[in-house]
Amino acid sequence: MVCTVVAGAFWGDEGKGKIISYLAVKDKVDVCVRTGSVNAAHTVYLRGTRYALHAVPSAFVYDKSRLFVAPGANIHVSQLLKEIRETCVENRICVDRQASIIEPRHSNADKSESHFKDIGTTGWGVGPAVQERARRSAKLARDVPDLKPFLADASYETNKAIDEGKTVVLEGTQGLMLSLFHGSYPYVTSRDTSASAICSEAGVGPTRVDKVLVVYKAFITRVGAGDLPSELSREEALRRGWFETAAGTGRDRRSAPFNFDLARKVATIHGATETAVTKLDILYPSCKNATTYTKLPEEAKDFIARIETATALPVTLIGTGPGVSDIIDRRRAT
Repeated sequence: MVCTVVAGAFWGDEGKGKIISYLAVKDKVDVCVRTGSVNAAHTVYLRGTRYALHAVPSAFVYDKSRLFVAPGANIHVSQLLKEIRETCVENRICVDRQASIIEPRHSNADKSESHFKDIGTTGWGVGPAVQERARRSAKLARDVPDLKPFLADASYETNKAIDEGKTVVLEGTQGLMLSLFHGSYPYVTSRDTSASAICSEAGVGPTRVDKVLVVYKAFITRVGAGDLPSELSREEALRRGWFETAAGTGRDRRSAPFNFDLARKVATIHGATETAVTKLDILYPSCKNATTYTKLPEEAKDFIARIETATALPVTLIGTGPGVSDIIDRRRAT
């Protein structure tokens, strides 16, 4: 039916997990492929339970969705197995044989290096593991006995699903401004986070993609060091209700107002076809749990219109709360 790349806009933490979980249930996603690594957590709320997923795809909420960990992913084995148990997806998750492994020594190296504090890495060991993969000496998923029950050719299975007309989501992690190539270097992650790179990690050619959905948050946050235009003080972020902690590490997130110029740049590099905006209810509390666009206050509609003007793209999904169903879905209207 359709293959969609879901990508992050700024410095991560935009709510990709929420958007993907909504798509999984609403569109009955057949296949979801998670790219990236354990240093990004996607938050999903399901039946009152909060999941911070570092490895399992966010589409797990739809019990008929097949879940894949991409060949370009880097796996922390114990974290993956823990999440598989917690989400009860043992019978429908597969790990590509080519995915590389983060070993304990990688985490130790990450935490011992000076840039751990300077750059603000999560300390999971992703950077050292990526370095080893580039040197062609990394351990792969096919080498780990505990992963044998889950091994598959994820790129083959994903392309086969596309050939069969199934609904496929490629789940990107982090945000474009953390890209090794396009982000605020050197305060970036160890990989490219663009939509093109998401396709590459999943093993899906860009011509096979129908939609690129870029997820923005109604305000900007980032963790770690590096530039953040118009950054607010912690006190001001608390006053506005914008202060957050990271889902995966618990670190404080720095906050700033939405940046329309940066939004345009991000949409261009991603090659976006449409956008989503989350946490509109934090900016405009009267929007909380709204599911109809016409019921939004005019100031909220004006904000959405400004994003559409800046990016020259429709805002098709609007998050109005943490739950999977706290969404205004404008796809048919636009």
